[in-house]
Amino acid sequence: MDSYEHNRQAWNAFAASGGMWSTPVSPEEIARARGGDWSVLLTPTKPVPAAWFGADVAGQPGSAGPSGSLRGKDVLGLASGGGQQCPIFAAAGARVTSFDASDVQLSLDRAVAEREGLALRTVQGNMKDLSAFADASFDLVFNPCSVSFVDAVEPVWREVARVLRPGGVLLSGLTNPWFYLFDVPRFDAGELAIVHRLPVSIEADGMVEFSHTIDTLIGGQLRAGLALVDLFEDEWDAWAALKGIAPAFIATRAIKR
Repeated sequence: MDSYEHNRQAWNAFAASGGMWSTPVSPEEIARARGGDWSVLLTPTKPVPAAWFGADVAGQPGSAGPSGSLRGKDVLGLASGGGQQCPIFAAAGARVTSFDASDVQLSLDRAVAEREGLALRTVQGNMKDLSAFADASFDLVFNPCSVSFVDAVEPVWREVARVLRPGGVLLSGLTNPWFYLFDVPRFDAGELAIVHRLPVSIEADGMVEFSHTIDTLIGGQLRAGLALVDLFEDEWDAWAALKGIAPAFIATRAIKR
């Protein structure tokens, strides 16, 4: 079984169990998003700055606040199923497509859309192949931490650049490659034991993850024709072994040139 199919099935099982990345947003959150009060996550804990959804999305002016800047825009949630970010974007007025490997993650997006009367399209597939979409189809691609589940990340960035319009924005969450130096069972027990040479693939929680490199994670965006304009780092209390040592996540904002 290849890593794509392995991870598709693993994510289906995870989503069916109701994990934290598969807990749909509430009616109250949708109601607030309709009124312009919303936030979303690219990384585990730190909300994406509202300015990252600003007026330069596809080079078009937007009204004040994140809701106004997305209204009428075409948004692709890339490996962003789970009933969380994509329904929020739809409630904020965007035209949203949710693309994910996991059938169950997509079903959660559809369930929220049906519950709330939102227009939201779902497409199942491999993020390395966005051939379901024409060139220059989207103003914004939103990609929360997920590229660690594909064996090669540069094809993802090339496809993202192809489907973005000029001036369109990619927001991506990344796991810092150095995290994958550690032995997973000992890490989960609170011990930092370096056992791997990078880049590496590991199995964690039944899923195959790939460390990639800074060269392919960030340099790959640049080579695909995306200009990096901002980033921030994030921590996660669930990874107690790293508490106070170093943030293991990076969020990037890049614009198609």
